[in-house]
Amino acid sequence: MSRGDQFILDKETGTLYHDFLEALKKSKASKDFRSSVKALEEHVEECFLLIRKWINAYLDQQEDQSLREYVDECATALLLNDFQETRIIHASLKLEITEMRGDHSLIKDSVYHFDYNQLMTRLIDYQTSILPRFTLLKDLKKSLAQQFGDDLRLSEFKPRILSSFVRNTLIDEVYLPLIGANLAKQVGAAGDQKRTDLNGLLLLVSPPGYGKTTLMEYIANRLGIIFMKINGPALGHTITSLDPGEAPNATSREELEKMNLAFEMGDNVMIYLDDIQHCNPELLQKFISLCDAQRKIEGVYKGRSKTYDFRGKKVCVIMAGNPYTESGDKFQIPDMLANRADIYNLGDIIGDTDESFKLSYLENSLTSNPILKKAAARSHADVLKMVKIAETGKQEGITFEANHSQDELSECIELLKKVLQVREIIYKVNKQYIASAAQSDDYRTEPPFKLQGSYRDMNKIVEKLVPVMNDDELKTLIVSHYQNESQTLTSGAEANLLKFKEMYEIIDADEQARWEDILMTFRKSQKAKGYGENGTAGLMIEQMESISDSLDGIKDEILRKMKVFSVAKKQRKSE
Repeated sequence: MSRGDQFILDKETGTLYHDFLEALKKSKASKDFRSSVKALEEHVEECFLLIRKWINAYLDQQEDQSLREYVDECATALLLNDFQETRIIHASLKLEITEMRGDHSLIKDSVYHFDYNQLMTRLIDYQTSILPRFTLLKDLKKSLAQQFGDDLRLSEFKPRILSSFVRNTLIDEVYLPLIGANLAKQVGAAGDQKRTDLNGLLLLVSPPGYGKTTLMEYIANRLGIIFMKINGPALGHTITSLDPGEAPNATSREELEKMNLAFEMGDNVMIYLDDIQHCNPELLQKFISLCDAQRKIEGVYKGRSKTYDFRGKKVCVIMAGNPYTESGDKFQIPDMLANRADIYNLGDIIGDTDESFKLSYLENSLTSNPILKKAAARSHADVLKMVKIAETGKQEGITFEANHSQDELSECIELLKKVLQVREIIYKVNKQYIASAAQSDDYRTEPPFKLQGSYRDMNKIVEKLVPVMNDDELKTLIVSHYQNESQTLTSGAEANLLKFKEMYEIIDADEQARWEDILMTFRKSQKAKGYGENGTAGLMIEQMESISDSLDGIKDEILRKMKVFSVAKKQRKSE
């Protein structure tokens, strides 16, 4: 240690200094020591090391080794040759601390031997050696983890909640309890009571625009798990294997690689297969063993076939699909997989949740309209109270959480009245779509109805609403929306739009006549389907039925004439 430009010395250093010189005198080695030091006086480093060797050689002959740690300080004093007693600090740098509690290696028999020099040596070593190396290790680990994450594109699998996502009453009171029960069955409960029969599958069915993916992404975000979304249309109907090497194109190969990456992760992951109506049922069958008590599946990761065992792991499987595929065929799923699934139709009413379902249309559309969005930002509860006023026309006894001016309140209520009218139409369209989707083609009496009444349709209309809009303008807005939507149905556009107008009760006489012609043609076409590819026999049967109908008509007319003749005959007799 130093004080100003002078070295200060411990009292133990002074003791070692005197003992060393005294030992040199006794052994008559003082002259040899001074001459060897003088020979290296121009080489300070070598001279210092020589002095250390002399002192260490002296200590090697001593039984007490407690002064060994003061060799460097003593060597410095001898090298400078300016040892002074006044520079010695007579303070103890060691202390025994008793009654210590702990299992640290430096605590023995409840005693800790504190040594200031050793402490400072360890601190300096930590600061100059351990800490820099640890910092380098930490930075290297971070860099490697970042590089590996970039290679795996993990950032793409992080669940992200849409800014427009709404936690409406239907989600809180209906969907979350149902979905939560299924996920609990799949991943189990923590602790000693953890389930051993983890199995099952969550299957969400609805037309597009009901928030299946958004809802599950929200849940994955809340649970803090990886959201691995597999795109069904990218896989297509031709994919039947989980091996990326057998994929016919880069897009499907990438989706299969994502799926196998989810298997490889093995824990804390949600495997979400979207739009599975586009997938081959044979591919879906691969998940049967994963969704029962086995919780195993065969995958292929980086060219190697592997069996993944997810028993006891936090891995859940969710599949989502629409009632219709892109070709108009009904949604299908292998029976053995469906038997293992909890199936919920987000576009349909579950139990007695009719009011919550209808209210969800309105709640989801609040962020689409700037006026309603502003009111909802102040208080969602206030908007629901405004809905009640719009429905009943009564405001007595209703208090609001936020401050709304009378003009703002009147504007919102008038707007909500129109929103409620739109909701009723959307709700009817949705019910008709669901009913049509559930109907077998063999029993249809009218063309399939493919216009949708989803949240997306509701939002598109509500965003264009203004409080001053009259009934005719509102009707034009709704009809225009579905006219645009029907254009995507190509050959079915006319039939679907006429059916919509009939439901909306705005169909005119010409359109009604056209609709009846379409129904008649459709029913004849349905009837002809039963005749098979060879329609000759069918035509003969149809002609015979036509003749039979004509004969029945002649028969009815003869009977009518005979009855009239009989009545006239009785009247003449009575006269």
